[in-house]
Amino acid sequence: MNLTTGIKICGLTREEDVDAAVEQGVSAIGFVQYPKSPRYISPKRAGELARRLPAFVSPVLLFVNADAPTIESALDLVPGAWLQFHGDESPQFCYETAQRFRASWIRAVRIPGEVSTTPFDLLKYALDYKSAQALLLDAHVQGYGGGGKAFNWSHITQNVNAHLVLSGGLTPANVTSGIAHFKPLGLSLGVDVSSGVESDKGIKDCEKIKEFVNAVRNA
Repeated sequence: MNLTTGIKICGLTREEDVDAAVEQGVSAIGFVQYPKSPRYISPKRAGELARRLPAFVSPVLLFVNADAPTIESALDLVPGAWLQFHGDESPQFCYETAQRFRASWIRAVRIPGEVSTTPFDLLKYALDYKSAQALLLDAHVQGYGGGGKAFNWSHITQNVNAHLVLSGGLTPANVTSGIAHFKPLGLSLGVDVSSGVESDKGIKDCEKIKEFVNAVRNA
């Protein structure tokens, strides 16, 4: 399978940034529901921004170790949103929560930055979370994501029976190389960017969004 590379921009907090991303034709917009993140917005605010999205642009709610009632409350305000589990959630929790709320879901994979004696086993991870619509490959940083750091892409060479989304430190300058490396490894490849298109945390730069989207399309 060799599908067009989908683009998700995450950590949006302002109307003008949502509009700029939509204007460039992105596939999904991510709203961070982790209160410790500098890009956090409330479910109510996420609902306000999500109402600006046209048909076929999906809202994604990013959670870190949230309980089911918290997720349900957010979904009530952002109906139809995808769920992105970015913490230590088990396969059973992810599956049962998504089933309960009839939501599509993405599982973030936190890839260690250094090579260990036991290499990261993406194949096993894909089997454990086989019910996910996609696996999002991100760098393991202190806290949970949003560090703007890339993991060593050469550490991941396994082919997996899963749709993949590359994240972590992507910019207009390096996304082409990332696509070239990861697209052959899964059923399809999407990309997810946050800090790489920002002027400040949670504040996106319209020109950087345009440059990033153009780089992906030209890859």
